[in-house]
Amino acid sequence: MTDSQADDSWNAEERHETPTERLDRNWSDLLQELRVVQTGVQLLTGFLLTLPFQQKFTRLTDGERGVYLFAVATSVVATGFLQAPVSLHRALFRKHRRKETVFVAHKLAIVGIVFLAFAVVAVALLIFDVVVGTAGGIIAAAMTALMLLILWLIVPRIAGRRADPS
Repeated sequence: MTDSQADDSWNAEERHETPTERLDRNWSDLLQELRVVQTGVQLLTGFLLTLPFQQKFTRLTDGERGVYLFAVATSVVATGFLQAPVSLHRALFRKHRRKETVFVAHKLAIVGIVFLAFAVVAVALLIFDVVVGTAGGIIAAAMTALMLLILWLIVPRIAGRRADPS
């Protein structure tokens, strides 16, 4: 039995859900998660887009400008991927394609979160580099990457292994 089949079986027994009800619940859960992360990525992107209009921006080194452009690019890509499930839903609305909608939206959200992590790390690097120097920027970026790796990848995996399926 595959993981998907085992999950279907558990949901039917424990939640008394049909596969369609499960897909609707999964879609609703995904939308709630996207609402949280979309707000953050939109604020980050908006912040980044205002920086070139600040007086101190002209004093950035070429390296700092490169980090800035990387942060903007990854933030914009994250925004696109995290908002793509809405367009996907619109395209598949009333076509009875909930399974495909949930599956593809889930993948889009994961890619968006990865690019969001890159953007957050780049922003930490840029800000600390400008304020305290290159070494501080590298340390801040490394600490940020480590924190996101732990919180967004390791903690969920540990929780998933320790969770009692019953």
